[in-house]
Amino acid sequence: MLNSLAKKIFGTPNDRYLKKINLLLEEVNKLESNITKLSDQELKDTTVKLKNLYIKNKDLDSILPEAFATVREAAKRVLGQRHYDAQIIGGIVLHQGKISEMKTGEGKTLVATLPAYLNAISGKGVHIVTVNDYLASRDSEWMGQIYNFLGLSVGCIIPNLDDEKRKEAYNADITYATNNELGFDFLRDNMKFSFEQMVQREFNFAIVDEVDSILIDEARTPLIISGPTEDNSELYQTINTLIPIINEEDIEIDEKTKSVALTEQGNENIEKILKEKSLLKGQSLYDPENVGIVHHINQAIKANKLFEKDKDYIVNNNKVVIIDEFTGRMMEGRRFSDGLHQALEAKENVSIKNENQTLASVTFQNYFRMYPKLAGMTGTALTEANEFMEIYNLEVISVPTHKKMIRLDQNDEVYRTAEEKWNAVIDNIKNANKKKQPILVGTTSIEKSEMLSSLLKKEKIKHNVLNARNHAEEAIIIATAGIPNSVTIATNMAGRGTDIQLGGNKDMMIDHKNNKIDNIEKNKKLALESGGLLVIGTERHESRRTDNQL
Repeated sequence: MLNSLAKKIFGTPNDRYLKKINLLLEEVNKLESNITKLSDQELKDTTVKLKNLYIKNKDLDSILPEAFATVREAAKRVLGQRHYDAQIIGGIVLHQGKISEMKTGEGKTLVATLPAYLNAISGKGVHIVTVNDYLASRDSEWMGQIYNFLGLSVGCIIPNLDDEKRKEAYNADITYATNNELGFDFLRDNMKFSFEQMVQREFNFAIVDEVDSILIDEARTPLIISGPTEDNSELYQTINTLIPIINEEDIEIDEKTKSVALTEQGNENIEKILKEKSLLKGQSLYDPENVGIVHHINQAIKANKLFEKDKDYIVNNNKVVIIDEFTGRMMEGRRFSDGLHQALEAKENVSIKNENQTLASVTFQNYFRMYPKLAGMTGTALTEANEFMEIYNLEVISVPTHKKMIRLDQNDEVYRTAEEKWNAVIDNIKNANKKKQPILVGTTSIEKSEMLSSLLKKEKIKHNVLNARNHAEEAIIIATAGIPNSVTIATNMAGRGTDIQLGGNKDMMIDHKNNKIDNIEKNKKLALESGGLLVIGTERHESRRTDNQL
């Protein structure tokens, strides 16, 4: 009761923080009329002026208002986009080393240019971290126009760059890269023989986009550089043939921790089978020389009983590819450790690659804690605020939207059977589709998205499916998801970096299938008249934040 009374009188900590920030916002806004009068060259010269001020005072906070006002004006001239007040607030939050929670569509990509420019003034470099290579390339070119106009250099780290180009990109004032590329470059640098060979320079400041995905969902994912060990592919295939002989009573399965154990009866049965196949050395399964065999059997049971095709992994081009449980994307190049990946390859009867031994490893959690200053942005962070504070000492600030929120959030509907639920989903889609309303349908797995796709095909409803099988088309599928009459089925990867805009995403769609601006504007009007984008979640995800993202 006292808490709620204090909040009414003094406001929440978030409100009080925003009140302080508003004073800085006013300073930025006061400078706008003078900065607007500057010529292009005078605006560019501001960077040199700010650098000199920083050298003199070693204080970025004192030049924040002028730096932000300069970026706002440059963005207006170069991109035709002016930062809203809400975006200036978001930029201040990031500069102060906090997490800026901003609703989807508030323009976080543009927000990052403000603190990136200000912190690059120090000459120590700024890393802007994105969730995939497409976004790193897109944002470095798109937002790079602002930095280049103001005389700063921009680098982008993408796969297959040689060390010389990587070094050049890291030495730029602002560097765009994915968390994976940054982490692997760090590991490779630590395996080099001299400082001259290293590509990264000292860490300074990182702005992490989709911060909840990278610093929470993937935080404990180890990045591993490995080397090959001896070839055991024949043994994996042999062990895999034993799995159908093993009874349900022989094993105990814990689905939550994804672990398996043999029961007493199981031990006896496996020993008997292994003796018959001449695979057992000595008398007992647990003799020291059989440790490897026990490990192989456990991994084979795990692969067959706990890991589902099209949910945990897919088979693509004769390879087993892991599916990220949080984003639904294929994780090319990543492999399960401890022989589990080889067990899955044996299960799916694809070529088995050698096991590897770990040469270097780091988790994202440990990697990002090495930055002296860290900030992040996302649409959904408040649910994990305690975790961010505890692990990274990062405070979450919720930034109010530029315009009043007009989305209608309906209550959940619960059905007696799955069949009734899917029928209701189809009816919802049919009704909205009749009035040409664009529809986004969220599913929790590839299997469910493809099942729903087959139901829609029966109803002859044209639709796109976005899941790990066709993630290469992710950007264009999401870009066209706001067109009237479009139906898009997506696993939990929906809305990761590419905006769904009513009528279609202009930047993505012009030149794609000869779309013209006037068609997009006409479609936008039609989409608005039909009720805007309808988002249907077909079931709750394990993480509440994934539901919020959808």
